[in-house]
Amino acid sequence: MSARSEPVLRAPQSRTKEGPVRRYPFSAVLGMEDMRLALLLNAVSPAIGGVLVRGEKGTAKSTAVRALAALLPPVRRVAGCRFGCDPAEPDPACPDGPHPTAATAEIRPARLVELPVGAAEDRVVGSLDLEKALGEGVRAFEPGLLAAAHRGVLYVDEVNLLHDHLVDLLLDAAAMGRSHVEREGVSVSHAARFLLVGTMNPEEGELRPQLLDRFGLTVEVGASRDPEVRVEVVRRRLAADADPAGFAARWADADAEIAAQVAAARRRLSGVRLPDAALRQIAEVCAAFDVDGMRADIVTARTALAHAAWHGRDRVTIDDVRVAARLALPHRRRRDPFDTPGLDEKRLDEALQRAQDAHPDDPDDDGPDDSGPDDSGPNGGGPGGGGPNGGGPQDHATSDAEPVDDSGPGPAGPSAADGDAGPTDGPGGTDDDARSADDRGGHAPHGGREAPDRGDADPGRGRDGGADAQPVAVPRGGLTARLLTAPGVGDGVPGRRSRARTGRGRTTGARVPNGRVGALHLPATVRAAAPHQASRGRLTGPLRLRPDDVREAVREGREGNLVLFVVDASGSMGARQRMTAVKDAVLALLTDAYQRRDKVAVIAFRGAEARTVLPATSSVLAASTRLTELPTGGRTPLAEGLLAAADLLRVERLRDPKRRPLVLVVTDGRATAGTRPLDRAAGAAAVLAATGAPCVVVDCESGPVRLNLARRLATQLNAPHHPLAALTHPPARDAGLPVAA
Repeated sequence: MSARSEPVLRAPQSRTKEGPVRRYPFSAVLGMEDMRLALLLNAVSPAIGGVLVRGEKGTAKSTAVRALAALLPPVRRVAGCRFGCDPAEPDPACPDGPHPTAATAEIRPARLVELPVGAAEDRVVGSLDLEKALGEGVRAFEPGLLAAAHRGVLYVDEVNLLHDHLVDLLLDAAAMGRSHVEREGVSVSHAARFLLVGTMNPEEGELRPQLLDRFGLTVEVGASRDPEVRVEVVRRRLAADADPAGFAARWADADAEIAAQVAAARRRLSGVRLPDAALRQIAEVCAAFDVDGMRADIVTARTALAHAAWHGRDRVTIDDVRVAARLALPHRRRRDPFDTPGLDEKRLDEALQRAQDAHPDDPDDDGPDDSGPDDSGPNGGGPGGGGPNGGGPQDHATSDAEPVDDSGPGPAGPSAADGDAGPTDGPGGTDDDARSADDRGGHAPHGGREAPDRGDADPGRGRDGGADAQPVAVPRGGLTARLLTAPGVGDGVPGRRSRARTGRGRTTGARVPNGRVGALHLPATVRAAAPHQASRGRLTGPLRLRPDDVREAVREGREGNLVLFVVDASGSMGARQRMTAVKDAVLALLTDAYQRRDKVAVIAFRGAEARTVLPATSSVLAASTRLTELPTGGRTPLAEGLLAAADLLRVERLRDPKRRPLVLVVTDGRATAGTRPLDRAAGAAAVLAATGAPCVVVDCESGPVRLNLARRLATQLNAPHHPLAALTHPPARDAGLPVAA
């Protein structure tokens, strides 16, 4: 036992709604060096463009992000301005302006604004009072979350689950630095420059490519397998729950020290020099990884400058470039949804070496400058990794570790510090984030797992993947799927597959709003108000409106569906050539589902049973991986596969009632398992058809002799029948294949 006393673990204190909410201290987060470094570099230079944190559930992603706001320098703003205008440079178009030159200033802490996944559009961008705007000509605007996040941090938890219309709003604001609200000719615009931070669990689906590219940096995190680290995580979590104020006080000095380092690095940043040698290294690396456009080069350069400033250096070195590339490039080298994330460290080293070899005499190509402070944070424990008073509660976990060096991976990388502090939000956080994690960007302590983007990767594994890139099935080049759609018009979440009544699309009519007004239907509103103008005393002047005159537009667009694959993996499908064709077709359909913002699920049946290979998810990568590992052989329990599909649909309708399903039964129609297999299959087909879910039978039968059993199954399901080749050979013009009998 060390000299420091064992912390006493007590039951969590009860909290009232009136009680203060204390966030878990940033410096108390154990390990997760890459994530903390990425957050701190963005705090030093917000121009980097934000951070995307990817990792499994319960790895304290949210905890570290929410703790970041306390480290940011305070913000000066015009007193009373709801949009946070800087007194030194106020927004000339501010809705609360114009502000006088000598406007009164006030100082407030930097804000961290959370954008809920299910937020309404008006809550995000703000809302206009349409009655006042149309009747009185007054622009009465209520600011939204984008205005609140101006000059602060905008945090989106589970960002990969964000609806497309909110993604579009974020893209516009991130690209322009402004938010625009348009309602039937009434327009309001305000500044919206913020540090975008998102967290996500890749198992729940990947991020839309346009939004993914907007994040400057990305890091992967995962749970530590070192018992000592996990013990310390639990100890800190329980201590924070038992005495939130005392726990925060013990780490206050360490947090203050990190905040001072951030402020000093910000002041130092403008004096850091980026020599031509470093620019050539950045260009060589980005070219080697074949990234699109120039954003990768720009972000890498900005990150390298911030990293040098964090270290206390006055110019960028090759170590700064290496760290910047490792954080800025992994999410930009993906070409399709089947590419595994990560960065091949061997290729990175080779690219940097080529740049050095091409200019061996460049005076700027010397090694790292160790004259300034390292980025190990206070007390040498990583950025914020040290405990209060020179070590803190983690000393026993790090006593045997090598000194932390965040300048890049290597033998001197973090050891036990690669754990995680576990809690999601300090007091009041969710429990499943209260587990230990290591940063996959670092060395796993004591036998913990290695990261995909660390170590000597084998270029032959995956697609530029790291050492433990997961094998995934990849569709053959040029193979695409025709569009399959559900019949009728739905009311599901916005997507790109089937027709649906959505908030966007072409206007098909008007209706009386039920609650908050969506898109105003101006002609219908005027028509509703016109007969009452005389009775309301209007002779001239603006139209006199009342709330019951307002009509909202009914719009028709596209929705995303739940695409359920029911795949025959029995011996009748086991011939290598046939199963390869089936997997290629399913992969093409999976790619199509990803592009159309669908959820997917996979059921496979073989032997005597059917099992859910993949529950409903938005992750096409997970579906592809499961398909790679799909075994084949045995009898054909067709009835069990159809019944399993009906059961899954019943559960999903309870979870997501507005998302319409689309069932793809991939089979040759044979049924050989159990007694009277064909009769049982017919009964199971009736059960599946009774759910009302639209189905498609994809016929995999081949050869000169055909039994046409799949066609008979399609009749029983009241579903269309399509040969496998009809779905995987794109026509010259794809008009789509509706799901209708």
